[in-house]
Amino acid sequence: MSLEIRPVARRRDVRAFVDLPFRLYGTATPWVPPLKVERRLYLNRRLNPFFRHGEAELFLAERAGRPVGRISAHVDRAFNDYHAERWGWFGFLEVADDAEALAGLLDAGERWLRDRGCERMVGPADFTLNDGCGILVDGFERPPIIRQNWNEPYLPALCEGVGLEKAMDVFFWHLEIADRAQMLPILPQLARDAREKHGMRIRKMSRRSLRRDLDLFGELYNDAWKKNWGFVPYTKEDLDAYALDMQLVFDREWFMVAETAEGQPVGVAITVPDVNQVLARMGGRVLPLGWWHFVRKRRIIDQCRVGFLGVKPEYQHTGVAALLYLQHFDLAEIERITSGEMGWILETNTGMNRAMKAMHGRIVKRYRLYERRFGPDVARAWPEGARVWDPSS
Repeated sequence: MSLEIRPVARRRDVRAFVDLPFRLYGTATPWVPPLKVERRLYLNRRLNPFFRHGEAELFLAERAGRPVGRISAHVDRAFNDYHAERWGWFGFLEVADDAEALAGLLDAGERWLRDRGCERMVGPADFTLNDGCGILVDGFERPPIIRQNWNEPYLPALCEGVGLEKAMDVFFWHLEIADRAQMLPILPQLARDAREKHGMRIRKMSRRSLRRDLDLFGELYNDAWKKNWGFVPYTKEDLDAYALDMQLVFDREWFMVAETAEGQPVGVAITVPDVNQVLARMGGRVLPLGWWHFVRKRRIIDQCRVGFLGVKPEYQHTGVAALLYLQHFDLAEIERITSGEMGWILETNTGMNRAMKAMHGRIVKRYRLYERRFGPDVARAWPEGARVWDPSS
């Protein structure tokens, strides 16, 4: 049957774009269906803050009027301005085991990006790396946790068969946060010093304080990750949207701020309960019964995405990080959540990968970002002096 690649132009096209993975994966795979209404809102150019610094086009691949693949092509001006690059991105990649359809989608994305002066196409990233990125190449048997993609095992070979080249791998590490045997022995002493010598204390975030506390998160994230491959700094508008997203997964026990005795915030830790365990029961819909699973989420969720933990540089000598780490171990003894996945972590981030291994973590998922270079003499997209992490080291 003939193949047609066309832009998403009508409301029913958006519906087909959102519905495609439901048709590809169904209920017989570890894939977790997202809420369809949330996906449509995320793609809305008026509501998603990405479109304040980016532009995108969505494409569908169809055979005899039946969708068999989808892709986005997008330009993030914030990324290109920050890195002085001319990159374009592709994302939301879903495709049947159909090399012709994948090649057609990528060619459509490349043409769109070339018209906007891009010299390289990198992805997949669902507009940003933090909102779901990469092709799963290892760990197919494990259900995806919150903001993780999932794909069938055929997809990596399909991507490489149509000429995509590896740009970067990212890891997710499994951690048993209830297992105190993995705790570094020095952590309790450092945490005690933070409290007794430096007067540090832990404050749990509230829904009312969440947006204000995310300003500290943005400050720390933008400083700590600024040299990372693929980094884009959070803006005020990004944090506004992030605060709204976090309301759906907010759990006061796991959102915490470290403060001085005078109440000055110096560190933040955000660990997100894995709402995918709830979404797996909802089937992509709130009605008629999906809402019932959501209101019972505290009885369902027993794992998390071990998220961000950062401390202002001038306070990193005080043991605040240890105080925040210890709080996680303490919570795991009384909460239902006892384990989680930490990531994504670049394969070139040797320090963080060594830290995960030292905490008895193990790599359970590997995602790959690909690239297609079409500009003149474009250098490889690796950080200067980067080394790939060797799990056996």
